[in-house]
Amino acid sequence: MEFIHAFVAAHNVLISAGLLILAYIFIATEKIPKVTIALLGAGITILLGLVSQTKMVDEVLDPHYFINFVDFNVIFLLVSMMIIVNISTRSGVFTWIANELLRATKGHPIKILIALGLFTALTSAFLDNVTTVILVLPITFAIARKLEIDPLPYLLTEIFSSNIGGTATLIGDPPNIIIGSAAGFSFMDFIWNLTLPIAVIMVIVLVLLTLLFKKHLHADADKMAEVANLDNSKTITDKNLMFRSMLVLGLVILGFVTHDITHIQTCIAAMLGASVLLLFEKPSDILRDVEWNTIFFFIGLFIIIGGVEASGGIRLMAEWILKVTQGSQEAASMLILWASGIISGVIDNIPYTATMAPMLGVIEKSMGAQYTFPLWWCLSLGACLGGNLTIIGAAANVIVSENSAAEGHPITFMRFLKYGIAVVVISLAVSTVYIKCMYLG
Repeated sequence: MEFIHAFVAAHNVLISAGLLILAYIFIATEKIPKVTIALLGAGITILLGLVSQTKMVDEVLDPHYFINFVDFNVIFLLVSMMIIVNISTRSGVFTWIANELLRATKGHPIKILIALGLFTALTSAFLDNVTTVILVLPITFAIARKLEIDPLPYLLTEIFSSNIGGTATLIGDPPNIIIGSAAGFSFMDFIWNLTLPIAVIMVIVLVLLTLLFKKHLHADADKMAEVANLDNSKTITDKNLMFRSMLVLGLVILGFVTHDITHIQTCIAAMLGASVLLLFEKPSDILRDVEWNTIFFFIGLFIIIGGVEASGGIRLMAEWILKVTQGSQEAASMLILWASGIISGVIDNIPYTATMAPMLGVIEKSMGAQYTFPLWWCLSLGACLGGNLTIIGAAANVIVSENSAAEGHPITFMRFLKYGIAVVVISLAVSTVYIKCMYLG
């Protein structure tokens, strides 16, 4: 065992990087559940001594203690928001809002496309993408059946909208939660820096999709009237729960917005809100529906990446970026934006962002906060928007694809890619112009 630890110590950068790459490969192939890969990788990382098993060494805190690499701001924010959204959804309030939007379209297929796109984008900014598409999927299939039209244009629009809308806020997409915690950005930092480009991208993408799908969006007047007269009176299943959950959700978001004044961390505001709602529920019922696979995936991933960080691998990556870009802020920004967009379309954007965030932290220590500031936004825009490139680019894509196939409307990889390339190129092009004008001018 001593020989193994001596060998690992001598080659810790290569071994830790190899473990991370292996984890990436297995996560991408999806042959084994990604939570299993992350926890197995974390266990091997600790066992090999790449990070420490013990908190204290000679009565001194060990900086390489494996728990130190788990970002609990991210963990508690994710768990708390899952609880709040889970409880809120049970009242039927989000379905009611979606149905009211559809009624307002008078059943016109193109207006429905725009309404579903905007609803998905806006909801994804405050709920997670997977929850949003799960909410809107049954409504979409019901509408398509009533209008007797192909649901795929709506489903594709919802996928693209969920990933675009989720980019706008701290809590909209897991990569942003990682970036916010690593960079120390508040909820309002994301609003001020990302709302404008995301709004522009959303409008352009909706116009593009409307033009591309226009010939598929026709329905009889009688069918349109059915949607226009949709009965939404019984959608709210529990009014007390609705008022209670909306009040708490509103207060939690207010807590996010006022962080710069109160200095209460977003994870604490969310935790308090979740705890208040749990007072009125049976915790075991609610906690059963928390996506624990995602939570433990994060924990395992943080430990694997902690091994790379402890070995000095992250620092070497940061030095390579600075060397390749020759210290140019603009070159580094564009490299991170476009590389993130392409890579996140092929592999899960969560492990990618979790690897890049500490690297940007090292660059910040070397080059300063002013140099690194636009790089954080490039990482966010690239990682989140790149999820639209392929059908496996984001969790929401896979959920919609699986449900669509079950309904008899499979979305093939190549068909999605045809639209995904156009959406991602437009999104990254707009982001490029925005970054250059706002931060590199």
